[in-house]
Amino acid sequence: MSLFGHWQAIRAELSGETAPPEALVSLELELTATHYTVRYGNQISDTGRAEQKSEGEPARLELRGTAGPNAGRTIACIYQLKGDRLRICYGLDGRYPSEFATTARDSRYLVTYRRKAS
Repeated sequence: MSLFGHWQAIRAELSGETAPPEALVSLELELTATHYTVRYGNQISDTGRAEQKSEGEPARLELRGTAGPNAGRTIACIYQLKGDRLRICYGLDGRYPSEFATTARDSRYLVTYRRKAS
């Protein structure tokens, strides 16, 4: 199964705090072999380049923001793809996370997505 496609967020946490379900209803991620786009509803909120750095456990992905709140930033990620579920742990400090977890002391964003039907 491919990492690339359209994904709907179903669970998220930032620095140890779980996001309320109503905040996730409109959060979508689109990944291609070279780009990413984050949408809230029909509005593009963040976009940039995406590069799959490695496969395996954990696989790595690097995002480089070109527009939106992450413009000019590099976000190092680890991800896990199982069936129609994708988990991404974003290292908002530019470092690759070592695990799929967040705490109050770190700058990580952990999101579980479900693949959207085409």
